[in-house]
Amino acid sequence: MTADFLISVLNDVDNAARVNREKASNIVLENPKLVKNLVDLTFDVDNKLSIKAAWVLEWICTHHDINHILPYIHTFIENISKVHFDSAIRPCAKICEHLAKAYTNKKENNTKLALKEQHIDLIIETGFDWLITDQKIAVRAYTMTTLYLFGLKKDWVHPELQHLITTKIIHESKGCKARGKHILEMIEKTKKQ
Repeated sequence: MTADFLISVLNDVDNAARVNREKASNIVLENPKLVKNLVDLTFDVDNKLSIKAAWVLEWICTHHDINHILPYIHTFIENISKVHFDSAIRPCAKICEHLAKAYTNKKENNTKLALKEQHIDLIIETGFDWLITDQKIAVRAYTMTTLYLFGLKKDWVHPELQHLITTKIIHESKGCKARGKHILEMIEKTKKQ
């Protein structure tokens, strides 16, 4: 199977409906070599097809296994800051949240082996960029969780996140305010431990 085949699969994805993302992800997983092409297409950031690639990649990481992205983790993390279509940023932010959850999980897993310090630093840097720029609520919500989790490993993240939430995010939409309050509570709880 080739990149051209993957492009034809993605062209058949009419919208972000679950059934479309699931069907495309199953086709990719039947041909695991296509995951690399999917990652590459996700970061062809000026091509509208990158949005569909990001949807499918996020579906695979969410509903199948985060391990599918790990062989391409460097490419993914090196390029997430370049994504600029709103509909592609959201799935990338969700994948970052999955990576943070896996990395901070108490059980040993492949994500802990694959993520290096520079990867975490790039996710954190991109996450703060997403929080200070005009992004959709879902991107902000996933990113706050990601930063909170990586802040458990990096001391400087929680104070910066706390400041950003209290000075900016808490004054935004109800969804951002709710997630922001929840993250602030988690930070306070962490301080007491």
